[in-house]
Amino acid sequence: MAAHGRPALRDLFDESPTPHIAHPPRTHHRDFYVATDGSFRGPGGGLGAVIETRDGTRVARVATADTPPDNNVAEYRALHLGLDVLAARAPRDASVGVLIDHDALASNVNSAILATRHPDGKPPRPVSIPTATRYHWRGIRARLNGFDEVRAARIDSDQNPAHPLANAPDQYRHVNREPDRCVLPDVPEPTAAEFPPPSRADRNSGGGGRASD
Repeated sequence: MAAHGRPALRDLFDESPTPHIAHPPRTHHRDFYVATDGSFRGPGGGLGAVIETRDGTRVARVATADTPPDNNVAEYRALHLGLDVLAARAPRDASVGVLIDHDALASNVNSAILATRHPDGKPPRPVSIPTATRYHWRGIRARLNGFDEVRAARIDSDQNPAHPLANAPDQYRHVNREPDRCVLPDVPEPTAAEFPPPSRADRNSGGGGRASD
């Protein structure tokens, strides 16, 4: 089990929709998973991130207070932070699964990834970035391009292990004192060929960017 008694990030990722990208069974062979969350409440807020390998080994946790101007900025800052921490601990050829409880951000991440595969660099759908997050989005894209393969899944906030870290950073400040770890996941055992299920790209999708602080 992962932090806070929640399922391992790999399990959450495998069971969650990945906007705009089909979700074949092989996705559980990703090397690292990072869950992030940002919180905005009145005069303050927080950022949280949890990183694990595919076998559930914890790589890092982060809980830090922050003063974002709104919830969108908090979510983008949290992902930027989580990817920065992961980049310092993972090899460049790593495959990464990102877990976010913000619809629009998950969609933007996958659109940006798909754009890199398009001959003209065009995303499958327009990417709309809140003005106040543009510098963090630039940093996010730089980190995404630094890994071999990335895909984002949209999870519910009550399943997000980064949620309590972002919402109570003072209570969880001790996680920042955990020893730095550079953990490489075990090599997966060969598995029988599996048929991919239908795309779950738009499951439970709705208009706008649903987010929870």
